[in-house]
Amino acid sequence: MEQAAENPVPERPDDLLRAVEATLFAAEEPMTVEQLAAHLGGAEVRSALEELAAHYAGRGVELVERGKRWHFQTAPDLSHLLRREREQQRRLSRAATEVLAIIAYHEPVSRAEVEAIRGVQTAKGTLDVLMEAGWVRIAGRREVPGRPVIYATTPAFLAHFGLSSRRDLPGIEELKAAGLLDPVDDAYDHLMGGSADENGDQGDAGRAGEVDPAEDDNPEENA
Repeated sequence: MEQAAENPVPERPDDLLRAVEATLFAAEEPMTVEQLAAHLGGAEVRSALEELAAHYAGRGVELVERGKRWHFQTAPDLSHLLRREREQQRRLSRAATEVLAIIAYHEPVSRAEVEAIRGVQTAKGTLDVLMEAGWVRIAGRREVPGRPVIYATTPAFLAHFGLSSRRDLPGIEELKAAGLLDPVDDAYDHLMGGSADENGDQGDAGRAGEVDPAEDDNPEENA
């Protein structure tokens, strides 16, 4: 006699909706469509996810997709109600912010490629901070001599910044309009592909081989 499936496919549409809802509510980590379908015996869950997302839209708890993974989250405008302790905000260093932006826009990239874009050396501690934060991961090795490690962003990066995918990253004009890019900043010049000022000088941040003064001796304090 054949053994019944551990999680048989729900027979009625309402049953599937409730099963998807319960599974995501109890899940320890966000789940992909494929993971949900496998957990529910091969059910087609996409329509159920979209219906649930519409149902929860604007409520105190929302169902969202971040990096092709689905999870419930508190509505952003209500998050302050759930804080029981005062949080100490710690900002990323300028170097870590630049490295994170380069990885997000150019991934997968090696450390050498990041340094080529920034024009300065990147301390290993900066990448460690980003990986400890869960925003950057090792994505393999480049198939070139030396086989350098390459880095990419994680689903946690998308979730933290409220992005469904990397396609939602803001463009240059959006960043400038928000005041996040300074056209006279050396870092801006490097990211935009320029390397010299009006007098043809690179400036301190653009000298090849020079360690960026923005790198922190104790990066853990800026995670």
